[in-house]
Amino acid sequence: MEKPHILQIGPYPEWDVERLEKQFEVHRYFEAQNKAAFVAECADKIRGIATRGELGADKALIEALPNLEIISVYGVGFDAVDLDAAKAAGVRVTNTPDVLTGDVADLGVAMMLAASRGIIGAQDWVRSGNWQTKGGFPLQTRVFGKRVGVLGLGRIGYEVAQRCAGFDMDVAYCDLEPREFAKDWAFEPSAETLAERSDFLFVTLTGGPANKHVVDQKVIEALGPNGMLINVSRASNIDESALLDALEKKALGFACLDVFEGEPALNQRFVALDNVLLQPHHASGTVETRKAMGKLVFDNLLAQFEGRPLPTPVI
Repeated sequence: MEKPHILQIGPYPEWDVERLEKQFEVHRYFEAQNKAAFVAECADKIRGIATRGELGADKALIEALPNLEIISVYGVGFDAVDLDAAKAAGVRVTNTPDVLTGDVADLGVAMMLAASRGIIGAQDWVRSGNWQTKGGFPLQTRVFGKRVGVLGLGRIGYEVAQRCAGFDMDVAYCDLEPREFAKDWAFEPSAETLAERSDFLFVTLTGGPANKHVVDQKVIEALGPNGMLINVSRASNIDESALLDALEKKALGFACLDVFEGEPALNQRFVALDNVLLQPHHASGTVETRKAMGKLVFDNLLAQFEGRPLPTPVI
């Protein structure tokens, strides 16, 4: 019996590749020089797409695969998948929720702590010999007891809020409506009012057109010259030009960013700044989580081809 054919859009860790190749005929889209010709050659065989959250699958690709049944996304975000095109073609879409929630929350809080206490700069102070020749490192800012805002109280936002509450921070959040499970935290009706009452603002929203640039110039200015913005969601949720302008003018105190427009080729204006902490989109980057994500990608594909219910369906 012939193995089901799938199209792999981007690289995966070797342990995932081995599992996929054992069960499926894998066509490596990301290795093709002429991608249109590559797709045309195997189009009739492809029953599944294995992709990543930031790579997705656009309308043209979906429509080029007449026998496509499923798009399995490695990641929580699926905004790079054209869901309308998938629905129109009767194609199922899955993602990998829950398994990366804790790691993303951990990195967000770690960035807040590292930036507030100057951990990277303090290490450089020691390594350079400045501690010995110039004395103690400049005083930094505490985290405990401060006001934190969580923009988007979904799975990741909730875990961020829980961790911040553990630091005795004053937690508030903004979501579509007040959440029953968040009675101990203050609800703010807009991103701007949340920013106004926050020392630290976490962006943990889903991506997509509905949330594009929800953190705009007004929100950034409301957070202010002593405020810190931490983004572990999607780059598109923040107006990057407005953010860069505010950081350069010191209208915003600091930003901790794990995602960028056009990454990994981020805007070089970021590199010149001393009030940003830059990370390479690796919030879910632990061995444990990446193995769990890869298994869910595989499990969703296999369930579809075996006619079983999908473990984590989006549509």
